[in-house]
Amino acid sequence: MTLKHMKIFLTVSQENSVTKAAEKLHLSQPAVSVAIRELEDYYGVALFERLSRRLYITEAGKRLFDYALHIVSLFEEMETTIKNWDTKGKLRIGTSITIGNLVIPKLVRQFEDFYPQIDVFVAVDSSEEVEEKILRNEVDFGLIEGNVHYENIEFEPFCTDDLVVVCSKEHPLAKKKLVRMQDLKDYPFLSRERNSGTRELSEHILHQNSYLMTPAWESTSTQAIVNALAEGLGFSVLPQKLLPSYQNHQKLRRLNVEGLSFQRQFMIIYHRNKFLTPAAKKFIDLCKKWGENNQESWNREKLPEF
Repeated sequence: MTLKHMKIFLTVSQENSVTKAAEKLHLSQPAVSVAIRELEDYYGVALFERLSRRLYITEAGKRLFDYALHIVSLFEEMETTIKNWDTKGKLRIGTSITIGNLVIPKLVRQFEDFYPQIDVFVAVDSSEEVEEKILRNEVDFGLIEGNVHYENIEFEPFCTDDLVVVCSKEHPLAKKKLVRMQDLKDYPFLSRERNSGTRELSEHILHQNSYLMTPAWESTSTQAIVNALAEGLGFSVLPQKLLPSYQNHQKLRRLNVEGLSFQRQFMIIYHRNKFLTPAAKKFIDLCKKWGENNQESWNREKLPEF
């Protein structure tokens, strides 16, 4: 099988259409269909099911897609690197919002001291979207909070972090020295959006403690949640180290909730079939060293008084 077969297969998979793939590749529809048939004959499996004039990728097709994506990517990376050997390369990093705020800027600055010729692209998004970017090969590796959801993604923890329960200083909950779970149920819960690492952990822990969560707010913006909390609109669970970076955080107070602890891990993630360049491995090494050097002080540091 040739690289051309792989590129055609990837395009058909991504477009879910032979016609659209042919247009995108500037090929005839018969040429695209022949390439897919040759792949299926060569491997002895059906790569697509054809139902009601629509294509549905099979399980075998999904497995081939995984390999083909990285074969084509590695080839294109080789082409770019070798042709521009005397100029520079590019490193693509996906990061969740908390890590993007607290960790990535320092690490990128350190990395540039080692590899000034490498352009660093950083995509800050929800943890689940970073995983999706890994699967689509849109980033070389990622840094996320919490659990990994796909078996094709390898992960390594490099630091732990805590979330805290917060509300306005003027909120009735703020008057209590010890808050019970039952107390929380009387007030609206303001949450990050679905698929964020913060949302997933807070939802999991609250459910474990018999709190059936139906958020009054869902927001991709932590600043929006902080502003709403400052107005006394409810309570939330947010990253402890991230809060001081937001306006109005002085109007908030941490709550001591009986029996609740929100600890999560920061993860380095990458596709199991991904070829990691020396530059990528260097950045990952910087992440691990940052975790080793900062974890103790990270845990020991007193939380700011809001």
